Amino acid sequence: MNTKNETILLWYADIKAEDVALVGGKNASLGEMINTMKEQEINVPDGFATTAYAYRLFLAQEGLDTKIRELTDRFRQGKITLESTGKAIRRLMLNTEFPKAIADPVRAAYRELSQRYGVDDVDVAVRSSATAEDLPEASFAGQHESFLNISGEDDLIDACRRCYASLFTDRAIVYREQNGFDHMSIALSAGIQKMVRSDLAGSGVMFSLDTDSGFPDVVVINAAWGLGENVVQGAVNPDEYRVFKPLLANRKLCPIIEKELGSKEEKMVYASGGSKTTKNEKTTREERNAFVLTDSEILRLSNWAVLIEKHYGEPMDMEWARDGQTGALFIVQARPETVQSRKRSTALKSFKLNEKGAVIAKGIAIGEAIAAGKAQVIESPRDIDRFKRGSILITSMTDPDWVPIMKQAAGIITDHGGRTSHAAIVSRELGLPAVVGTGSATDKLRDGMPITLSCAEGEDGIVYDGELDFTETDIDIDSLPKTRTDIMMNIATPAAALRWWRLPAQGIGLARMEFIINNIIKIHPMALLNVENLRDRKARRQIDKLTRNYANKVEYFVDHLSKGIAMIAASQYPHKVLVRMSDFKTNEYANLIGGKEFEPKEENPMLGFRGASRYYNPKYRPAFDLECRAVKKAREEIGFDNIMVMIPFCRTVKEADNVIQVMKSNGLKRGEHGLKLYVMCEIPANVILADEFAQRFDGFSIGSNDLTQLVLGVDRDNDALKEIFDERNKAVETFIEEVIVKAHHHGTTVGICGQAPSDYPEFTAFLVRCGIDSISLNPDSVPKMIDTVASIERSISEHL
Repeated sequence: MNTKNETILLWYADIKAEDVALVGGKNASLGEMINTMKEQEINVPDGFATTAYAYRLFLAQEGLDTKIRELTDRFRQGKITLESTGKAIRRLMLNTEFPKAIADPVRAAYRELSQRYGVDDVDVAVRSSATAEDLPEASFAGQHESFLNISGEDDLIDACRRCYASLFTDRAIVYREQNGFDHMSIALSAGIQKMVRSDLAGSGVMFSLDTDSGFPDVVVINAAWGLGENVVQGAVNPDEYRVFKPLLANRKLCPIIEKELGSKEEKMVYASGGSKTTKNEKTTREERNAFVLTDSEILRLSNWAVLIEKHYGEPMDMEWARDGQTGALFIVQARPETVQSRKRSTALKSFKLNEKGAVIAKGIAIGEAIAAGKAQVIESPRDIDRFKRGSILITSMTDPDWVPIMKQAAGIITDHGGRTSHAAIVSRELGLPAVVGTGSATDKLRDGMPITLSCAEGEDGIVYDGELDFTETDIDIDSLPKTRTDIMMNIATPAAALRWWRLPAQGIGLARMEFIINNIIKIHPMALLNVENLRDRKARRQIDKLTRNYANKVEYFVDHLSKGIAMIAASQYPHKVLVRMSDFKTNEYANLIGGKEFEPKEENPMLGFRGASRYYNPKYRPAFDLECRAVKKAREEIGFDNIMVMIPFCRTVKEADNVIQVMKSNGLKRGEHGLKLYVMCEIPANVILADEFAQRFDGFSIGSNDLTQLVLGVDRDNDALKEIFDERNKAVETFIEEVIVKAHHHGTTVGICGQAPSDYPEFTAFLVRCGIDSISLNPDSVPKMIDTVASIERSISEHL
C-alpha cells in the first residue's frame, strides 16, 4: 500500500487541513470540512482529489517536466513571448495521455462515487487546487480552471488533464512570475466533487466579515440563480444579504440587517447535446424580481459561516449552492479571506470630497477611497498595451486575465458585478477604489474624459464629471487617548455606519431616519397607506414598481426602515444608538413619491408642521405608527436593544405627553426592554421647562443649529445674517449651561449633536467645563475631537 505522500488520489474523508502540500488549499479545506463539519450539520458534497504526486507522475511522462522547464526558462530570458510559452505548454499537456497508474484509480473512484449517489455516471465539478493557491501569501484565487457538469469516465479524465494544463494559462504564469514562485515547484490537484444541482435553484458566495469595511460582526451573502460561476466572475448583479453575527445564537431573533435585490439578468445552467457542459440563459421576470434565498436559508448559511470561521480561527471566503432537486443547501468551497482580515485594525484612512460635480454614473462602492484621473475604456485584456498607467479603467466586467491592467489603474469602473465579483475582490486586494455594477459606464464614459470616482459617500459608488479636489487623511486609532466625555457619531447612511466601526466612539448620538426614508424607501408613508386613493398616476406606478415584492405595501416601509436602523445599530453594538424619529419639513416630505397630496404648503416650513407636532396629529399619526413599528421591529425582532428613540422639535410638555402616549400604544414604552427616550433640545421652551421635560425623558440632545437660530431669531440659511449666527453667542451658551444644570439635577444626561464643537475648540472647552455628557459629530471629526476633549479634560483636572 502506498503511503499518503505517494498515493494517486485521496477521498475527501481522508484529507485534513494540513494536507495542502498533497492536494492544494482548496481540496485540503474541503476535506477538513467533510471531516469536521458533519457534526455541525453543515453539508459538503462528497468527492475525491488527485494528489501532487499524481501531477508529478504525469509530468514525468515523455519528459514533460524537462520540456516545460526549457520553455519557462526561455520565456524568462525573453526569447519567447508569454502567449507562445503558455500555448506551447498547454498543448504539450493536453496531448499527453494520462498513464494507467493515474487514470485507473481515478476511473475506479469515479465509479464508486457514482454508486454512492445511486447513478451510473454522477455529474461532478472538477476544480483546480494548486499547492500555492488560497494561501495568505498567494491570495489570488481563480488563477486556474474549473469544469462543471462533467459526467462519464472519459470526460472526467479529459477534465483532469485540462485542470493540469490550466496551471499554465497566461495569467497563471504571470502571477507566479510576479510573486516569485518557481513554476516547477508548484503542483496541481484536481478536486472531483459531486455537483449540486444549483442550475435548478441558486448559488453564490459568502464572507464571514464585511468585504468593504472589514467589519467583523456581519456575514455577507451574494446570491444569483443557477450555477455560481456568474457570481464569482461578476457576470451578474446578485442579491446581497447582510446578517449580524452576535445575535445569531438567539433563535428567536432574525438579525438580517440588509436584503438588496439584484438584477440577476442571466443564469448558468447545464447544457446538453454539444461540446459545452454549461450555458447562460436569460432569467425570467419572476426570477429577477424575487430573492434567491428565504430568510430561513439566509440565517442557516450565516450560522454555517460562523461555525466555519470559528473552526478555522479566521475570517472565511466561502461558496454555497442550493440543490434544486432536494432544496438542500451546501458549502462547496471555503478559503481564508485575504484582504480585510490582513489589514491593521488600528490604521484608518479617511477620504473626503471637497467639491461636487455632475453625476455620470452610480454603482456599488468597493472600498472607501476616492480617485481622480482620465477615463480609459478597455473592452478586452488583449488591449492591455493600450492602457495608460494611472488611468481609471472602464470595462464591462473583469476576470483574472485583467489583473495586469488592474494593477496599473488608479480606479476601476464596471458595468456588471456585485460586491463579491472578481473586479470587487481584486480591487480590494490592490487597494483600489472601484464602482461595480453601474449598468452603463462603458456607454457613458469616453477615453480621456476627466472623472472622479468616489467610494467615500456610503454604499453607492459615484462617478463625477471632472477631476475634483479631495482630501485623504491617515488616522492611527492606537494613539487616541481616553476621555471622560463620551465622543459619539452622527450617522445618516446605514452603509456609512459600517465604514467607521474601527473608531473608538461610544455609540451614535444622532442616527438620522430621514436618509433611509428619502434615499432607500423614497415613498411618502401616507401614500403607502392610501395608495388606492392616490390621484397621481405616475406616483402610483413608481410605488407599484418599488413595492412589487410586498403583498402589503406598508410592509415595504416598515421592512426597509427597520433594516436601515438595524444596520446603523449593528456598527456600534452594544453601545447606544439614538435614532431620531423623522424630522422632514413639509416641503421635504412633499418631495417624496406621492408626498404632494399629503403635505400643506407653508411659508416657513422650519417653524411649521414638523417634528413632534406631526406624530399625534391625525394627518400624520398613521405614518408615525409605521415609524414606531419599524423601531420596535429593529429592537425586538432583529434584536438591537441598543436602539434608543429621540424626539425632535418638541415644542411643549403637553406635546411630549401626546407623543409618549402614541409611542406606548405602538409598543414602545419607556423603560420596557431597556428602551430609553430622548428629546432634542433645540427650542428655548426645552430649556425654560427643562425640569418638566427631564421627568419625561432619559436625556436631552442639544441641536445647536436650531437652538441658536431660535434663541437669536436668525434664519441660519440667510447669508445676510451669517455673521450673527454663532453658537458661541453668550445668550446661546447661557441656555446650554442652564439645560445641563437642570438635567443633571434630575439625573438626566445631556449631549450635543451639532457640528459647532468641531468647528470651534473654545466652544468645546465651554461644553466640557459645563459637564456635557456626550458630544456627537460627523465621523471624520471624531479622532480630532477625542484629542481636543482629552486635552481640555487634562487642563481642567490640573486646575482643580
